[in-house]
Formats: sequence, C-alpha cells, structure tokens
Amino acid sequence: GAALNTRVIPESMLQVIAEVERRLKRPKLAKMFAACYPNTFTTTLQERPDGTTFVLTGDIPAMWLRDSALQVRPYLPLAAKDPVVYSALAGLLRLQLDCVLHDPYANAFNESANGKHWEKDLTDASDRVWERKYELDSLCAPLHYAYCLWRATGRVELLGGELFAAARRILGVWRAEQRHAELSPYRFARPGGTPQDTLRNTPVGFTGLTWSGFRPSDDSTELGYLIPANMFAASALRELTEMARAANEAALAGDAEALRSEIQSGLDAFGTVEHPRFGRIFAYEVDGLGGSVLMDDAGIPGLVSAPYFGYCSNSDPTYRNTRAFALSPANPYYFSGRCASGLGSPHTPGGFVWPMGLCVQAITSSDRAERDAVLGMLETTDAGTNLMHEGFDANDPTRFTRPWFAWANSLFSELILDEVEMGPV
Repeated sequence: GAALNTRVIPESMLQVIAEVERRLKRPKLAKMFAACYPNTFTTTLQERPDGTTFVLTGDIPAMWLRDSALQVRPYLPLAAKDPVVYSALAGLLRLQLDCVLHDPYANAFNESANGKHWEKDLTDASDRVWERKYELDSLCAPLHYAYCLWRATGRVELLGGELFAAARRILGVWRAEQRHAELSPYRFARPGGTPQDTLRNTPVGFTGLTWSGFRPSDDSTELGYLIPANMFAASALRELTEMARAANEAALAGDAEALRSEIQSGLDAFGTVEHPRFGRIFAYEVDGLGGSVLMDDAGIPGLVSAPYFGYCSNSDPTYRNTRAFALSPANPYYFSGRCASGLGSPHTPGGFVWPMGLCVQAITSSDRAERDAVLGMLETTDAGTNLMHEGFDANDPTRFTRPWFAWANSLFSELILDEVEMGPV
C-alpha cells in the first residue's frame, strides 16, 4: 500500500524533534531522527470511529500484534501529556486485545474482515486474520504494551475487563502450548511454501517452557521452544502480575506468577548450553530432548535484545557471553561487509544486516565506543533516504529490503532518544 501521510505531526512531537536537534551534535543523525520519529504516527496509524486504532506495519497492509506494540514505543512518554497521542495509543491497545480475543493463534490481522491474503493456508483462520502463524511473542506484545502504557500514563482505566479477559485467554494458550502435542488445537501448513513458511512439527519434551510455531521473523521454529520468546513471556507475565495486583485481581495475579515461575524454571534448566569458546550462553531454540539451535536473529525478541524487553540486565554474565557469541562470526546470522557489521536474519538474504539489529545492539550496550560505531553505521547505510529498512547489503546499502518498515524507524528513534537522554527506552 502507498503511504497515507494524512496525519499531521502533533505539536508535542515537533517539540521533541527540535529538542533532539538541539542536543544531538550529529546533523545527519538529527535529520534521520526528524524523518523516522513521526513516521509510524503519520503513515501507519488509522484511528477508527469505534475508538480503536489500526496500525499498519508499513508496506504490508496488515497489523502485526508484535510490530504495532513496539512501533509506538517512542510515543509513550508523550501519551501522559498529549491527549491526541494518548487517544491513538489507547485505541491500539483496545484493538490488540480484541484481536487476541478473536484469535490468539494469529500473528497479523486485516483492517477489516476481508480475508484476502493467505487463503490457501491449512489452518482455522477467519476473514479478519491476515496470517495465522502462531508466534509466542505475538501474545507477549499486548501484555507488555499495556504495561508500558499504564506505567507511562498512570491511567488505571487501562486495567479493565478487556485487558484481563485477553490475559486469561493468553494464559490458557500458553498453558496448552506447554504440552503442545497433547493439548494444542493449533494446526498450520502452507502448501507449496518453503520449509521456513510452514510448520515443522519437530517433537518436543516437557520443560515448563511454552511452544512457538514461528519466530518474530515469521519463519518457522526449527525446534519448538524459542528461548528469546520464552524470555519475553517471563517478562510479560511479571508485568501482568503487577497490573493484576494493582487492580485487585488476585486470582489472575496468582495464575500469571505461577506460569512465569514455570517458564523461568524451564529457561534455567533447558535454555542455556556450554559453548567451548564463549562459556555458558543462551540457546536460540531448544526441544527439551537435548537438541539446541545456536544463533541469534535481528528480530525482536532476540537474545541480544533481552535487556531491551526487560528480561535481564546487560551485565548478566550469561547474557554477556551470549552477546559476545551473537555479535561474532560464530553466529551464522552475524554479517560483516565494507559498510557495516551486525545481526541479520535467515528471513533476508545472506550478508544483509538489519538496522533493527544495529539499534538493539546500541540500546543494550553500555560501551561508548560500541555505541558510537553503531551510530556511525546507521548514519551511513540509509541509502540517502533518512529512513531505516528491514535489511541492507553490508557491502552496498543501496540494496535493501522494505522501503517502508515503520518499526525499524521507531526503534532508531528510541535509540536516539536514549542517546540524548530524553527518557527511557
């Protein structure tokens, strides 16, 4: 779809852009921020008469639960004081909760019930569903987003019936997916698709972890327990427990805490491996039967992004070992070229670095030299567009995927806001 560009940039955002320009001593980065920061707001948000907000991912005319929740993160500090921003953000939460209640196994939804996309998929999808790839992190995102919006604004009305109804549905799915083979109603196949595009159905053992059919990249998991997504789930359940307690929903708080504890035990017992060079590191995927996949992907949640979504601190020893592994040639999806080195993904061509991976690397780093190096790479690989892309050729940034990918623009904006110390990322 073409960019709508129908919304004007709110005054509160223009003030942020001016303040960043004043504080940031790098004119090119300031120019990129001025383009990236309002991008999600002006091109992808569609407020609707029913009080909900549909948020496109960009050049694909659908709303991903995960992408939309993280696309609006840089606006959270404004939601407390700007009613225009708050209304749009609260409307997104309402729509996300409605989508979860409609089909908790779907990762992306249509703007209306026009069911026009993956109609050949063998799965139980309604006309509202754009794609029904079950991704554990899709269900983490609305819980995490509700928590962030509540903490940013203090608006207790967010902690209402819809949130907790959706939360109970999510807990039910995650419980079933702890015993996927026995209890899951989920089926999915894409006839004629690549192995990455269809469910692999590899056997798993019981671990306390909860199963995911697909990764944040929308590629299928090789082994059923996706460790970064289980980390995100543990984090989101901690946040849900806090919200439920604040609303005196004691039973829900107890259920969320009990499940968080089981997932955390699974992460502790099954989520790490001893690497001959890097020591104890987090695996990317495990099957609970002794198998593991060692890699990291630029998509969020990933292993390098664990501190970004609140799972651990960037000084955690296992995290530090994992980060050293992930940001090295030992990770099959870490690419280096003449213009950049960073995380890529099996979702895009070999040798393509993702700006999202670079942004997360910098956000989670407390090393000034590393952050400066990453900012330099971001500054010189936008192909003159002042915007972020999904992936670009590390040797030739004019070769890139997805010219309009709003989430990457938002993540870059969070990095710059963090850089000029204008609020937490």
